[in-house]
Amino acid sequence: MTTSTGIPAHVGVLGGGRMGAGIAHAFCLAGADVVVVERDGAAAEAGLERVTQALGRSVERGTTPEDLAALTARVSVSTDHASFAACGLVVEAVPEDPELKRHALRAVEDVLDDGAWLATNTSSLSVDGLAAALRRPERFCGLHFFNPVPASTLIEVVLGARTSTELEEAARAWVGALGKTAVVVRDTPGFASSRLGVALALEAMRMLEEGVATAEDIDAAMVLGYRHPVGPLRTTDMVGLDVRLGIAEYLESTLGPRFTPPAILRDTVARGHLGRKSGRGFFDWEDGASAPVSPAQPAKGERP
Repeated sequence: MTTSTGIPAHVGVLGGGRMGAGIAHAFCLAGADVVVVERDGAAAEAGLERVTQALGRSVERGTTPEDLAALTARVSVSTDHASFAACGLVVEAVPEDPELKRHALRAVEDVLDDGAWLATNTSSLSVDGLAAALRRPERFCGLHFFNPVPASTLIEVVLGARTSTELEEAARAWVGALGKTAVVVRDTPGFASSRLGVALALEAMRMLEEGVATAEDIDAAMVLGYRHPVGPLRTTDMVGLDVRLGIAEYLESTLGPRFTPPAILRDTVARGHLGRKSGRGFFDWEDGASAPVSPAQPAKGERP
């Protein structure tokens, strides 16, 4: 069963963090009933709060004709994978750990109807590598959403070697129904977006490390000179330095030393400065807006 927009009437999201909540928000706005499954009750309630807040902002901005009560009535949370049983599509959005994702995807597939679709939101891991754990790899693909999901207009559709043509066509239609644009790529390390985005970000970090320019000026060069909406260092803060480090390490292992993470990235992550989510990265986010800082400078209350 599908909605009037062509997406499955019941959609599941595994993981209610920033990305999972954004994905749930997108499918809810498109008319689906959405269930978010998390590891425990506290995480599930936190995920529901994220989705509810995002829906509230959409109502305030007038981007949906529905009221908040109608939207939130279509969203539920659970700690039980069995809650996915009625879903025509489930999108996995757990952390970028291959074994964690494989285990999570197997657990979801076990409760799905044979006709349901399964997708991963991985930003860099091999879709075929994840599909190797599944009984129905032809019904599995990558749907790489971008952060923040509500504002992003791109979804990368990643096709594994055994992804069916039917699923490719369905995925393109879902992306259109969500009001976004699909870029279709074959399964390769980093796909198109992460590979290019990380390459640019790592070079920006090396420039900062070498003292070529400040973080603010490096970013301004790309925003003003190349019309990027956000510079590579501020984008890294928004994505999460730990996330970027994990992707870089994976790309280094698969594509070679050109993706070796610079020391400034490893050191900043080791100090717990992960970007916007921790309040500090290459910029200071403690007051809600980003301000330039020196990564070597101690944060408030931190000893040098």
